[in-house]
Amino acid sequence: MAFLSIKNVRIAGIAAGVPENIVSNLDLKSGDGAISENYSPEAFVELTGVKERRVSEKLCTSDLCFAAAERLIADLGWAKNEIDAVIFVSQTADYALPATACILQDRLGLSKETYAADVTLGCSGWVYGLSYALSLAQGGYLKKVLLCCGDAKRRAPQQMDPLFGCAGTATAIEYAPEATGSYDFHFGADGSGFDAIIIPDSGSRNQVKPESFAMHEFEGKQMHSMQTHMKGMDVFSFGITAAPKSVKKLAEHFGFDYQSYDYFLFHQANMKMNNMIVKKLKLDPAKVPSEMYNFGNTSSASIPLLMVTQIRDQINGRKTKIIGCGFGVGLSWGTVAFEEAIQISELVEVKDSEENYGYKL
Repeated sequence: MAFLSIKNVRIAGIAAGVPENIVSNLDLKSGDGAISENYSPEAFVELTGVKERRVSEKLCTSDLCFAAAERLIADLGWAKNEIDAVIFVSQTADYALPATACILQDRLGLSKETYAADVTLGCSGWVYGLSYALSLAQGGYLKKVLLCCGDAKRRAPQQMDPLFGCAGTATAIEYAPEATGSYDFHFGADGSGFDAIIIPDSGSRNQVKPESFAMHEFEGKQMHSMQTHMKGMDVFSFGITAAPKSVKKLAEHFGFDYQSYDYFLFHQANMKMNNMIVKKLKLDPAKVPSEMYNFGNTSSASIPLLMVTQIRDQINGRKTKIIGCGFGVGLSWGTVAFEEAIQISELVEVKDSEENYGYKL
């Protein structure tokens, strides 16, 4: 069973960056390639809970993570030469090679002896990435670790997807031998559903070719094979099953009452799915914040973005019991429970301008 408990560490702070540009789904038209002919824009907003999103045609995930990391490092008063590792979790890396974490190491001005690694995960990515970062720090050899998670500019030009928004986040992890609590995890994966969320022609299995950009119909929309294909009903069924089971298994294994926790931060897939999860777990909706209305589905950024945009005033610097649960691409899922006083930075809004673009050939 994939349970994990990590001690002698803490989350010191969290920050998030989003593009300044706001797009309203109410301005879209049915059947224009973004919204299926089966839905009006109003019906789409009611079904998914996504009215607005932050988007950019030029800002990459690393640009948003960089902005969030710069703000967080400044707010925490960390010296950059003391940061020992940077982990980048995303489905939208700057390049197939090199690792974007290496680019962030240099752009942030970190030491050339920094541990740098990429992780290719989507909606479960923050929870998985957190376990990697905490594990690196718990021995005390790497005392400060920066976890950067998010998704933004896609791998290939495509129609605007009205469900997804752009965001990049930074989570600061540090070695804390005096810490009395632990970070407790439950993980899982079901690779039989690998094609439930997939970019068909994007790797070495199906290499990119001219035909990869030929348009075809998929679930009521015109798409090409370099775009993300999602089997909506399969993903919905998976989410409402995996997430509540994971929370219950975590609580049972580590012997705590999950109802006693202050906040439940679920990946922001869509409103209907998350409402079902809340109902299955019999949670107080006041403990389950949502950001979908204004930011959409931001993949691995969604859980830390929730803390920054929805509950910053309530938890900033205060000891708070939190359960975070991410689920999606893979299919994979991860749940974490912890109690911590985290410094939460204000949201960084990034201008879509040349000075904010990262390294380009």
